[in-house]
Amino acid sequence: MKRFHVHIAVDDLNANIRFYSRLFGAQPNIVKDDYAKWMLEDPRINFAISNRSGHRGLDHLGMQFEDEAGLAAAREHFLVADADTSTRENTTSCCYAVSNKHWVVDPQGIAWEAFHTLEQIPTFNDRSTRSKIPATIPVASQPNHCGPASSCC
Repeated sequence: MKRFHVHIAVDDLNANIRFYSRLFGAQPNIVKDDYAKWMLEDPRINFAISNRSGHRGLDHLGMQFEDEAGLAAAREHFLVADADTSTRENTTSCCYAVSNKHWVVDPQGIAWEAFHTLEQIPTFNDRSTRSKIPATIPVASQPNHCGPASSCC
């Protein structure tokens, strides 16, 4: 099974937590000083916001998979969609989790992430385990909330 993922970079985290909590009719599952995430069942979405970037608005879109088999299938679709921007990451950490990931960039420059979360961690961006998006992903298309050359969900 999979879950749609949206990550938005925001100016005022608290105002956006209030707004999205009212919009979704639910409080976030995770709240940190710089990040909040709702794991909604209807619609089935992983909706995250953070204030860690100078960029505001849509950061990236994606699909969260419950197992490595789903992630492997998504990787094949990403490769077929655009092998030039397709990138793989294993055991990378960001957004308070360690995940295996695959990235691709659409023709508009929007980064798409497919990922399988392996475990939750206490830090947003543990540099000891985080890998970087390779140079194949244009800098303008990289997710910005963890820094200019990193990946997060």
